[in-house]
Amino acid sequence: MANKEFPYTGFTSLAVHAGHEQDPNYAHLTPIYASSTFVYDSAEQGMRRFSKQEEGYIYSRWGNPTFTEAEKKIAAMECFGVATTNGDPLQVKALLHASGMAAITTLFISNLKAGDKILSHFSLYGGSQEMMDKILPGLGIEAVIVDLRDLNKAEEALKADPKIRMVYLETPANPTVQCVDIAELTQLAKKYNKLVACDNTFATPYLQQPFRYGVDFIIHSTTKFLNGHGTAVGGVLLGRDIEFMNNRAAKTYQLLGGNSNPFDAFLLINGMRTLEIRMERHCHNATEIANYLEVHKAVAKVNYTGLSSHPDHYLAHKQMRHPGAIMSIELKGGLQAGIQMMDRLQLCTRTVSLGTCDTLLCHPASMTHYGVPKAQREQYGITDGLIRMSIGIENVQDILMDLEQSLKGL
Repeated sequence: MANKEFPYTGFTSLAVHAGHEQDPNYAHLTPIYASSTFVYDSAEQGMRRFSKQEEGYIYSRWGNPTFTEAEKKIAAMECFGVATTNGDPLQVKALLHASGMAAITTLFISNLKAGDKILSHFSLYGGSQEMMDKILPGLGIEAVIVDLRDLNKAEEALKADPKIRMVYLETPANPTVQCVDIAELTQLAKKYNKLVACDNTFATPYLQQPFRYGVDFIIHSTTKFLNGHGTAVGGVLLGRDIEFMNNRAAKTYQLLGGNSNPFDAFLLINGMRTLEIRMERHCHNATEIANYLEVHKAVAKVNYTGLSSHPDHYLAHKQMRHPGAIMSIELKGGLQAGIQMMDRLQLCTRTVSLGTCDTLLCHPASMTHYGVPKAQREQYGITDGLIRMSIGIENVQDILMDLEQSLKGL
């Protein structure tokens, strides 16, 4: 077993070994600690743990050894090769949640109060958009939506409204894979003393590291590429202010009850060990498929940052290692052609979610973004004919064969 102080030179070595502590019974992999509570050697020890005078586990809603390894592994990946302004390796704190939405809830509730506003952009994940539209207003928190690809509009919004407390980014965004400039927007936000949070689910820490550009918080739906196998729902919130994360964020997390569970954490840990290998194959396949679809006679448009035709192609290249594995397409035949295509699939899978080993197709307007009003969806580029594709790790020729037969005659 690699020592926890070992100076990893590669991402996969880190993904395999980071966060692991030797189990007292010498299990090779971290066990599933399926215990709701943890015991103390004495009443005094219990008192010390509750008062934080001594580290240790108390109750699995507050923390669990299986959670801890997953949290440390994700934190290590997001910080790999990232330094502070002093040149020291960046250290962050992670909190493992039951879902990505639970992590977003902890982020918002721990940082915002009635009267505060969030500055964000269009084409967000449907759950995030609905949270801003339907839940936060009841708490007195408002979302301001601006095209943040235009830095002048971003600064105008920040200047005009001192109630904006947080800038919330999702890049690449779901499902149009629009990108925003993390570095420029973070610099701009800091000029006005605002917090910055970034949803890094589509990119993963292997393709993009928002902490490198100075953001305060990172969110993941660990259900997706981090788990990689579609076996467990989860989410994580990471923050660079460790005191805040250990206190206000942790207390919010504990009281809201959005914690993960040991079995899902175990599945996540083992999924992350192969993240780099999987992402390389995902991205290779996606590039070939995007090039094929861009010239297909049935396809009107391909949204994929790896194509030079995508408006955010150069920005994505600037801040991502590879363009990623997510794309969306518009068929010339519109909604009906999309239904026919999806019904004909033989290898690829018809389902929501993304980031699993198999290629997944879904129809955002009727699935992931069903709860977003039609006019709002269309304003954000999510039309009735849009199909989102999460490209898997199958042999690319087999994916291409399935797409070809499903598009024939459309």
